Amino acid sequence: MKKIISKAKLSKKARKKLNAEKRTTWTFSPVTRRVESKKIYNRKKISRTDQEDGSGDF
Repeated sequence: MKKIISKAKLSKKARKKLNAEKRTTWTFSPVTRRVESKKIYNRKKISRTDQEDGSGDF
């Protein structure tokens, strides 16, 4: 059985190790997974005419 020591009595290295074990990292970035609104005009988005024939001219 492991002996329980309060956090205040632990050394700085031991506290750092304990905190690192409890800290979890994201497996994906939640910032890049943001869904963009379809109502907002996006100048960079390819128009439908450009997608169909590639030229964009009629």
